[in-house]
Amino acid sequence: MKLYFVGAGPGDPDLITVKGKRLLSEADLVVYAGSLVNPALLQGLKAETMDSNGVSLEATTTRIMAALRAGQKVVRLHSGDPSLYGAILEQMKPLEEAGVEVEVVPGVSSLFASAAALKTQLTLKGVSESLIVTRPAGTTLEKDELAALSRHNTTMAIFLGIDRIRDIVDNLDRPGDTPVAVVYHASWPDERVLQGTLADIAEKVEAAGLRKSALILVGGVVKRTGFRRSHLYRDR
Repeated sequence: MKLYFVGAGPGDPDLITVKGKRLLSEADLVVYAGSLVNPALLQGLKAETMDSNGVSLEATTTRIMAALRAGQKVVRLHSGDPSLYGAILEQMKPLEEAGVEVEVVPGVSSLFASAAALKTQLTLKGVSESLIVTRPAGTTLEKDELAALSRHNTTMAIFLGIDRIRDIVDNLDRPGDTPVAVVYHASWPDERVLQGTLADIAEKVEAAGLRKSALILVGGVVKRTGFRRSHLYRDR
């Protein structure tokens, strides 16, 4: 018995990997992550599909196990890349204990789709050589380290926090003129990009009515200025 965890990509159905698309076409059952997955990826499949939104882990595991025991090919379809806030290990554990082999197929994260929307680099010579991926405290996280992490003065990608944008910018220990971008539904047809600074981005987000499905990027890479030419392209 084998289960495939597949990254669906950020939204654009063309951004799923070739392997991921092949596995979908071969599957008998696809368990997908609700509205986070573009429904276009599910069209034309021979597979039965199951929306896991609102379904308990135990019920999802039971359905997957029944399909695997019946000799079916099963794909667990996650948004973006499963390794970023995908909660896949807690899904794997009961399956592996039941003798199921698992394979993870990476996907394009909304982080990379957001950088593409901004036409920038997340690491940029002379601006930021590092990237911090994090999230704010909330329902499933008692305490975050946003203030301490922000003091590294490097690129920050903040997931799962757009509904708390004002608290986030207030907690970041950086100057008010630090560039910030918010990318909503990166790579989807209704993609939206807001740019500003720590001083004004919360007001812009609230005015736009964005409450979910958006990534916050903080740092100089947002402005695309002040960088140095890389060694690869220096004059010889």
